[in-house]
Amino acid sequence: MNARIATLVAAWVGACCASAGAQVCCPNPTPVYYGGQAYRLVYQTVYEPQQVTAYRIEYETVYEERQVTTYRPVWETQTREHRYQVLRPVVETAEREERYTVQRPVWETQMRDTSYERVTYVEETAEREERYTVQRPVWETRERQECCTVLRPVQQTVYRTEYCTVNQPVTTYRTGYVDQGCYVDQTVLHPGIPKTRLTWQQPGWTTNPVTGEVEWRRMGLYWEQTPRGRYEVQRVWQPNLVAVQVPQTTLVPQVVARQVPVEVTSYQPEQVCRVVPYKVCRMVEEEVVRKVPYTVRRPVRERVEQQTPVQVCRMVTEERVRKVPVTTYRTVREERVERVPVRVCRMVATEETVRVPRCVEKRVPVTYTCQVPRVVCCRVPLDPCLVPIETRPTYVAEPSAAPSTAPADREPTAADERRGVDPSEIPPKLAPETTPGPVDPEAQPAPPSEVYGPRSGPSA
Repeated sequence: MNARIATLVAAWVGACCASAGAQVCCPNPTPVYYGGQAYRLVYQTVYEPQQVTAYRIEYETVYEERQVTTYRPVWETQTREHRYQVLRPVVETAEREERYTVQRPVWETQMRDTSYERVTYVEETAEREERYTVQRPVWETRERQECCTVLRPVQQTVYRTEYCTVNQPVTTYRTGYVDQGCYVDQTVLHPGIPKTRLTWQQPGWTTNPVTGEVEWRRMGLYWEQTPRGRYEVQRVWQPNLVAVQVPQTTLVPQVVARQVPVEVTSYQPEQVCRVVPYKVCRMVEEEVVRKVPYTVRRPVRERVEQQTPVQVCRMVTEERVRKVPVTTYRTVREERVERVPVRVCRMVATEETVRVPRCVEKRVPVTYTCQVPRVVCCRVPLDPCLVPIETRPTYVAEPSAAPSTAPADREPTAADERRGVDPSEIPPKLAPETTPGPVDPEAQPAPPSEVYGPRSGPSA
């Protein structure tokens, strides 16, 4: 009869604890009788390790091989026949009679009157009275008020946005140009030795090549240079640009913004006034009289008679005859043949294998262990005075509806792992002096350190 009553009381207590949730202990300290022995039910929260598998996303670069056809230029040398015409100069020399007029100088001696007046000065000394005004400085001290603006520094912290540029490689194709030109004939004038001869020049203004001054040039004969030269045919390279696609890898900048604290010093204007003494100079006029000696030089004129012989040049006109050699240039056209080597470009197709990068997403399973809480109910035997007996507590079935595979939990040891014992089947160890007491129903479950660690007195 007593065993049946104890069983009913234990079931009622378990139902009450299950409805209250996961609590540390039962709020009802009433003992439970089972088989003639009094027990106290104690609820503890234990944590079980549980393996959880998650997937992590990783990216890797995969290279694919592709066939690319490129064209390579191959240069070949060919000989071509080039016909061109040459102008060959033929020189012919002849003489002609030239009549010209010459101005011959004739010198004559003449007497010129060069009389002049000679002036002599006689010095005389005298004095005069001179009055002048002098400005005498007078200094006075005055005061004035000066107001100035002073800038007072103020320190502030301001966040500035900095942009960092990150370069990423990008492959593009640009159009390149290859010169595939050839040589062509071009006529070039080579200057020769200039021809120098006397020519009749009209009067006018001209620049002196030695001094660089502009002077008047009289009418007469002057030397003059006539430029001469010869024409030659030269071979000149004529370019011919051909477009070619060339791959190139460039770095494309990418701007990244970030906030950086910056210490900024700002200046606030502040008005300051002060009294400054200053000196003023005032000029006072005074009249001063002084005697100044001076010297007077009186001129005395006298006539000096003089006759000077002078050489006078008179130009006499004469006509003369001379023979002048005349050179005549005649151009004769000739045809010539020249064999010219020419480089010819031929494009040859070539197939190549290129590795192209591609980014592939991959999910990698990752396993980690987390702690899952579980409520465990244990029975503590009591003596007739309702004092806990220091024995190992007996665990009873958990009234909670939470799924669980083991009645209790404790820290596994190395010996258990060697024997192959499941950690979920090992009951927790309680200290012999542990005496569970009534707990507030609103209190939180105790952490694992309080479940497995020893306690010196009854729990509050």
